[in-house]
Amino acid sequence: MKHNRSSLAHQARYALTHPGRVAPHLRRLARDAWLRLRTRDHVAYYRAVMRSDTARSPEGAVGSHSHKRWLALGRMQFDYLREHGLKPEFRMLEIGCGNLRAGRLFIDYLDPGNYYGLDISPDILFSAQDTVVAHGLRDKLPHLTPVRDLRFAFLPDEHFDVVHAHSVFSHSPLPVIEECFAHVGRVMRPQGWFDFTFDRTEGQEHHVLREDFYYRTETLVGLADRYGLNAVFMDDWERLPHKQSKIRVTRRA
Repeated sequence: MKHNRSSLAHQARYALTHPGRVAPHLRRLARDAWLRLRTRDHVAYYRAVMRSDTARSPEGAVGSHSHKRWLALGRMQFDYLREHGLKPEFRMLEIGCGNLRAGRLFIDYLDPGNYYGLDISPDILFSAQDTVVAHGLRDKLPHLTPVRDLRFAFLPDEHFDVVHAHSVFSHSPLPVIEECFAHVGRVMRPQGWFDFTFDRTEGQEHHVLREDFYYRTETLVGLADRYGLNAVFMDDWERLPHKQSKIRVTRRA
């Protein structure tokens, strides 16, 4: 976790040891340059990335390169939250719900109407609707909403017991994360919590293209503190077969 993946030295070593991934990376590099010219900000940029990825594979667009992995990652997220306090009567907000990799399990577990899924990509939300149908979840009345930003302006105060964001901040620059921290406390109930994953580095913070961002834990903990939020690193998540780390945020009393 100390490697700077944006450095030329790291990329050269990676290319030598993974020659089969050079061509896909070059295609990403070309797409990155093209989309930067055509989009005005990071949200618009990543919305375009998701449109491109979803057209090829909705499951691949949310970071699962096989259906088996899609199922496993969804189950991992669900089991962790259920073991750490999630209850059927809770209202849950999932930021970056994608095509409901974990959301389908949350929807099935929660009482009807208690799941709210947001995503900046309308394209992946179309796939989320297909997931609702395929898994027989229509009677659970999930709310699936496209958003322009992470201000949550249309959501009511102190409405959610749980807020969840998996593989969202790993694709977000600090201003996007800060926008979320500035507003998420308003929509959380006083005893609620916000779990998010991020790509952790113990060295220099960096990004690869504008798609993958690596942060030190103390950076995100300090940013949360600035907005009246207590942040705790979730050590037990590190034992699970996932490359990202997890932080839990609560409102300061």
